[in-house]
Amino acid sequence: MIMDSCQGKPRTPTIEEKRCPQCGSVIEIFSTDTQVTCEKCGFVAYNDSLSCVQWCKYARKCVGDEMYEHMMEIAAQQKARAKAEREAQKGEKA
Repeated sequence: MIMDSCQGKPRTPTIEEKRCPQCGSVIEIFSTDTQVTCEKCGFVAYNDSLSCVQWCKYARKCVGDEMYEHMMEIAAQQKARAKAEREAQKGEKA
């Protein structure tokens, strides 16, 4: 059963500044964004911050089992991509 409103703690979107791994420009990413494209070079950076589905104890009830599993799979893929990008960036600096 999908809930009609958020049962978790209300959250206001936050903004975070990151450095583009490709060109070093500042990229602004909102907590509600899954990815953002660097305006300078076009590199796609992924948001590896936690979404409400990852921390809210009501998430499965809120979005339903199938959507919950799908969103958690996407979150795991994004986390793996972000980790690979960080490792690649470290390798380039060495």
